[in-house]
Amino acid sequence: MAIPDFQSLMLPLLRLTADGAEHSLSASIESLAVEFKLSDAERAQLNPAGRARTFYNRVAWASTYLRAAQILESTGWGRFRITERGKSLLATPPARIDIAFLMKYPDYKAKASAGGSGKPGGGAEPVVGATDQTPEEAFEANFQTLRSSVEQELISRIKSAKPDFLERLVVQLLVAMGYGGSQEDAGKAIGQSGDGGIDGVIKEDRLGLDTIYLQAKRWEGTVGRPLVQAFVGSLAGQHARRGVMITTSDFSADARKYVAGIEQQVILLNGRELARLMFEFGIGVTPVGLPYVLKRVDLDYFEEVSVAL
Repeated sequence: MAIPDFQSLMLPLLRLTADGAEHSLSASIESLAVEFKLSDAERAQLNPAGRARTFYNRVAWASTYLRAAQILESTGWGRFRITERGKSLLATPPARIDIAFLMKYPDYKAKASAGGSGKPGGGAEPVVGATDQTPEEAFEANFQTLRSSVEQELISRIKSAKPDFLERLVVQLLVAMGYGGSQEDAGKAIGQSGDGGIDGVIKEDRLGLDTIYLQAKRWEGTVGRPLVQAFVGSLAGQHARRGVMITTSDFSADARKYVAGIEQQVILLNGRELARLMFEFGIGVTPVGLPYVLKRVDLDYFEEVSVAL
């Protein structure tokens, strides 16, 4: 089944604490994973940023909201138990507990209003029930939307630039990725191959142990197998083993299948992949606004420290 959203986990998490005993977050996560019949793959699934397990993160946020509403109370790092308010709530349990439900408690509503419409403890514009994403997931989704917009504009700008602009851009990108030694050395290689199917060469590493041959074109339509085969033929003429072929459009499935079966190592980068790498390595983009680094308490760390003590 799909991993439940964090609001759907609030009532099941509260039910786990109905015995009045102290519960740990890690044990609660395991119990809820069993209750929802999550597979090993679902338990291990990471959030889009790849920095935390999705299910772990959602249970942690469910506990955060329940504690903010004084339905649960903290008893130590990564530990909590049900409050009298929580017991009263379970006496006549609702069909669902979510942020909209928690807003009926005046003290929770006051906290939420201080930090935004639904998120306790301050912060950016929160989620009130219009979404089932945790604040981290909402932040990541907004970031990806903005990133996608920037990447689309990058490709548009490349297409409207001079013909040789893409060739130089690709070398700058590869140098930023650690290839080719210095920008000056790499720049000398542009247009120096003397082969119609190759636009430039660049060292694979700073020592120049091997060479990568480049072809970068602003094709409008899908690049098919014949053009890719022609590039591979140019590599053979240079006795080259490695090549990178870049287009602002895309490659056909047949072209990708072809390079997967040849002896030479040829990487095909379409416009979307090129823009993604430009964004990641800071080519053609500049930071805007203040740098925000989101952090959360590492509950596992504190549990390990407590055990050691």
